Amino acid sequence: MTQPTEPIYRVVISDEERYSIWPEHKEIPWGWRADQTVGTKQECLDYIKSVWTDMRPLSLRQKMAAAASESSA
Repeated sequence: MTQPTEPIYRVVISDEERYSIWPEHKEIPWGWRADQTVGTKQECLDYIKSVWTDMRPLSLRQKMAAAASESSA
């Protein structure tokens, strides 16, 4: 008897640079793009934990950077 294989996932990144995982066999949803990382669920989650250190959406980070540069001018 063969063991069931563990599902394979892909790390995906949204337009706001938020990370998630998506089943490898499914089409990536609109607004998301594939990262290079593919593996088991835990491998993908471990990768995300190591690279996604700033949870703020991209638009918020950009607004905060703009406000900081305006206040220093």
